[in-house]
Amino acid sequence: MQPSDPDRPPPVAVPHRELSPSALRGVIESFVLREGTDYGDRDVPLDEKVDAVQAQLERGEARIVFDPASGTIDIALVPQRERRGRRGDAGTDDV
Repeated sequence: MQPSDPDRPPPVAVPHRELSPSALRGVIESFVLREGTDYGDRDVPLDEKVDAVQAQLERGEARIVFDPASGTIDIALVPQRERRGRRGDAGTDDV
């Protein structure tokens, strides 16, 4: 199935504030453990990576997205043009 398939259900934004703290941490840990970023000569502790992603979610720079077609969840950057004043909003993330 291709992403442009009209029968494919669209991805669903999952407001991070609606997840329990342990579920949110699990989603973020799963993301940072597979994201493959090269931090150069410096080892970055898992907690530091998790905190950085959590801060991006809080600032509206990233969002959690569930793909019902594949049953997967991911964290995606929010395009700059969509970030309009999202800081501090009450979980009104849209895909």
